Parts: sequence; structure tokens; C-alpha cells
Amino acid sequence: MQHNYYEILEVSPSATLAEIKRSYHRLARLHHPDLNKQGLDTHIKRLNLAYQTLRDSQKRAVYDEQLAEEQRQAALRLKAKRQAEMTWTKGLFGFVDELKKGLKE
Repeated sequence: MQHNYYEILEVSPSATLAEIKRSYHRLARLHHPDLNKQGLDTHIKRLNLAYQTLRDSQKRAVYDEQLAEEQRQAALRLKAKRQAEMTWTKGLFGFVDELKKGLKE
């Protein structure tokens, strides 16, 4: 998944169907190419896809599951990166300590 549909529609993940519909109609009018000459066709397509997904309860449940899994994976990658940085730092300090011991001898 590349885009967060909740962010595209400017609603919270706990938004009701009525809130999603209201936001979609507001944004569709705002970005529609006939009404907004600077509007991008890709943006209205993303709006439509987000609305089609979030208005259907089954599609929304699958999407929420995928979004939660992506967030878990991102958290795991961040944790692994932090651990790798900590290991490198500890290794550097360990090397410096050993170097100091060698110079004293």
C-alpha cells in the first residue's frame, strides 16, 4: 500500500461512514478537474479509490488489517535499525577502550 486512505480523505480511522462520505464529497468538489483547472487527475483517482475502499465494510476491514500489518512491520524495521546503531556504537566504544589499554601497556 502506498497511500493511507484515511489521510487522503482527511478523516480519522475511527470515522463513521457518514463522515467518510461527507469528506469525500467535499474533497471531490474541491479537486474535480471540471471545477479546478489545477486539479490533478491522479488526485481525484486516489480519492475515488479511497472512498470505494472505506465505504464498503468488508474492504475497509481488509484495508485496516493491511494498514496495521504495515505499521507493525515499520515498527520492527525501526527497532532493528536502532538496535544495529546501538551495537555499532557499543563496538566503537569497546574498540577505543581496548586501544587505550594497549597504549598503557
